Amino acid sequence: MSAVASPSSAVTDDVVVQVTGGRPLSGRITVQGSKNVALHLYAAALLVDAPVTLLGAPAILDTDVCARILTHTGAQATVTGGQFTVAPANRVQPVIHSQLGRRVRTTCVLAAAVLARCGRVAFPWPGGDAVCARLIDRHLAAMEAAGAVVSNNETGMFAQCGPGGVRPFAVDVGTPYGPSLGATVTALLLAARAPGTSLIISPSIEPEVTETAAFLADRGVHVHWDAAGLHVTGSAHIAGGTFVVAGDRIEAATMIMAAAATGGSIRLGGITTADLPDGLTAALADAGAYLADTPGGEVHMPPAGPLRAVEAATGPHPGLPTDTAPQLAAMLTQAHGTSQITERIYPQRDTHLHGLTAFGAAISSKGPAVLVHGASRLRAAQVEASDIRAVTALLLAGLVAEGTSTIRGMYHLRRGYGHLLSNLATLGADITTIPEARPCP
Repeated sequence: MSAVASPSSAVTDDVVVQVTGGRPLSGRITVQGSKNVALHLYAAALLVDAPVTLLGAPAILDTDVCARILTHTGAQATVTGGQFTVAPANRVQPVIHSQLGRRVRTTCVLAAAVLARCGRVAFPWPGGDAVCARLIDRHLAAMEAAGAVVSNNETGMFAQCGPGGVRPFAVDVGTPYGPSLGATVTALLLAARAPGTSLIISPSIEPEVTETAAFLADRGVHVHWDAAGLHVTGSAHIAGGTFVVAGDRIEAATMIMAAAATGGSIRLGGITTADLPDGLTAALADAGAYLADTPGGEVHMPPAGPLRAVEAATGPHPGLPTDTAPQLAAMLTQAHGTSQITERIYPQRDTHLHGLTAFGAAISSKGPAVLVHGASRLRAAQVEASDIRAVTALLLAGLVAEGTSTIRGMYHLRRGYGHLLSNLATLGADITTIPEARPCP
């Protein structure tokens, strides 16, 4: 069965941001726990048979949404001061909340955890960012391989296994654009409860996958990687305990690019250069932004000087993360020469182009390739976007532009970053928020 995720439900912003550009950003901030890693760990926490606490949970809207989704299934999920604690349900409610499930990208992964626990689940179409249409067929293939019959209608999906629940399986999660990160975690969660050993062929090795695998291994699930793929031997009992959410490599990249674009410098706590993908550090170095670890274990980027044009392509880990491509484009508006960023994870990723053009950027796309001609003199603009990284790219452009810009889409920004605005202010940005209630596109 092949299916495409439908757009997320309409939401409202309560603030817009005004930013006055032209200030070099310099200083130190601490990187939050990884948004993308945390969302997959929240789903994995549904599998445990004893209380589990995730330390360093990011203070983002999606954390609260996932806590409410878990609570709706019967678990007790609480978020306090960066700790996401889950006590298992006495009886699992086999439904992912229809409205809440359409607000996050990990709906299928959450559904897989419920299916693994009780053998059936109803769940809505996934939501999240409106980057492009996204297939969920590899998620559904994993469910079917685990013994579920999957059906769908206009509101969502239903999966049900036989009396014995999920069974050991083999499934290939490869796609024309590389291994599916989400489907690898979906299969991993299903396999963690199957009574035997399952094989995930062509698995993703993104940190979201390896961290979820490490979480399950710490809880007693046997996980083994080799040339054939990812082998997972399920467990009838998955222990509780604590687990630390890794630092957010996407937030780190965002802050580095903001500092580089404005001619500043930065130190980042909570992450090291070893935590950053090679494709990211290579693209930054090519542009003239060099990173080093400090003796205290932090990342330091000194003043970069004039930025240079680069050619880069997104790709699976350890390549350039697709979630950094819009911010990189914004930074490269200040680089001398013509840059090209080719998207190889999704068919196309260009939702940030319209807004950047409004600032005066010379930027265009042709198929999966985005061309940036610099260096551009950016001017203040009124802009908005409807996905996390596109809004972030517009914010970076506003930090560079002459004058005061107004940026809408803060709901999406808060889905991915807990303290981005305050962190930028700490580095010297002139940012204010203004109350406003209006529908987001």
